[in-house]
Amino acid sequence: MVRMKLLGLLFVLSQLAFAQLAEPLFFREKVHDFGDIKEADGPADFEFIVTNKTTRPVKILSVKASCGCTTPGWTKEPIAPGGNGFVKASYNPKGRPGYFNKTLAVTTDWDGNALVLQIKGNVVNPVSEKDPSSFSVAKGSLRFKVNSFNLNKVFINRAPTAVSFLMHNPTKDSIHFSGIVSPNYINVIAPRVIAPSSTAPIKIVFDAQMKGQYGFVSENVELKTDDKEMPEKSFSVYATVEEYFPKLSDAELANAPILSLSANVVKFGNVKAGTVLDREIKITNTGKKELTIRHAQSNCSCLTIAPGQRVLKPGQETLVKISLNTQGRTGPQNKSVTIYSTDPQSPVQRITFTAGVVN
Repeated sequence: MVRMKLLGLLFVLSQLAFAQLAEPLFFREKVHDFGDIKEADGPADFEFIVTNKTTRPVKILSVKASCGCTTPGWTKEPIAPGGNGFVKASYNPKGRPGYFNKTLAVTTDWDGNALVLQIKGNVVNPVSEKDPSSFSVAKGSLRFKVNSFNLNKVFINRAPTAVSFLMHNPTKDSIHFSGIVSPNYINVIAPRVIAPSSTAPIKIVFDAQMKGQYGFVSENVELKTDDKEMPEKSFSVYATVEEYFPKLSDAELANAPILSLSANVVKFGNVKAGTVLDREIKITNTGKKELTIRHAQSNCSCLTIAPGQRVLKPGQETLVKISLNTQGRTGPQNKSVTIYSTDPQSPVQRITFTAGVVN
């Protein structure tokens, strides 16, 4: 009886130890959205705060950014148990108008698995917003600032997102709009006519709830006009559908669900073309409330996902089975799977897969 009680106590202690180390370095947030930033304001900075939840000091060895436009910084000294450190991301918007999405791979001396942080935002230049010279994309007689309409982040549990884009008519003739072709969850609002040498907005309204799908969405819309040069003008519409979470108090965060991944980066090394690479990634709910995995999306048809169990109670885990098919591919491969969940601090997390494919 004593032996059984002792074994039971050891089991409980081992489970507690696993739970504590399931996420040894805990980032308060792993994705930061800068929103709109002005190119004229210079680099935008953000510090990711990390807590060492292990029982020994942990040192950040390196932070590698996915783009030279992002300059990283980090705590150089070992982070004591229970102590805090930081990883700083500085994004330079100069000469980079529009939406950006960059990552930082953080390597420590705890294990060989890199932790991936993400920064997003949209670089704007309001000073030249109506300057005719800034409309560099020609669609027949009309001029636009962009070749596609990127709505960035939209929320499935909030009102439809509306974003306006400007267009310019540099000609001496009025151009009339006669119709619009778009999916039912995208409403395009255009003026009936755009006068000569004038600028007018075109509004894109995206109803994420009607779409009912998490993750990256790409659709096409078509504007019908009496423009003799190009009567039908086609545009791509991009958006990333996520779930909105209101700001939580410290007490609410302490009791929230937490999605913890066994790995954020998987390196397969060099493989022969045609090889199918399989890997299982463990997802654990290390929080104190039930966690729901909403969706798992890959950025390539070569990457297939079996998401496993969708609802995890506190302490429960599941395996996501992922296969990378290298058939017909050569050279460096960098693919990813994005997981959307009800973790209010990190509702969107990404697993990156790399391989070098040789014949």
